[in-house]
Amino acid sequence: MNDLASLGGLFGAAFVAATILPAQSEAVLVGLLVADTHSTLLLVAVASVGNVLGAVVNWALGRAVDRLRDRKWFPAGPVALERASRWYRRWGRWSLLFSWAPFVGDALTVAAGVLREPLWSFLALVTVAKTVRYAAVAAATVGILG
Repeated sequence: MNDLASLGGLFGAAFVAATILPAQSEAVLVGLLVADTHSTLLLVAVASVGNVLGAVVNWALGRAVDRLRDRKWFPAGPVALERASRWYRRWGRWSLLFSWAPFVGDALTVAAGVLREPLWSFLALVTVAKTVRYAAVAAATVGILG
């Protein structure tokens, strides 16, 4: 696979994994790390940017919750959205540090939009959370290989 296509694939997988569609971006990252065709730092950066931008889609959907919540494709069902909203109200914006987590992460990013978290603080916290997660996956992978 050519270099640009593999980076685009990683970006796409990471973007989709953060939105309403199911995807496993970690597997793509590990595969590219094993292939050893790109620097670890570049791969972590590409995955992080894609995943953060996907989370921004969720945030924007949350901002439009009144119009969209009853759609079948909406990324958080009523129960998950209520649970995430309660967590978000209790812990505030700091709950976004768990935006990387399976199941609750997507709902938290939607809840941040619903509860009108400013985009600047959303981006800062989600970027930290998602980048640390990808860095940990990369460190574990490189450690196993090394």
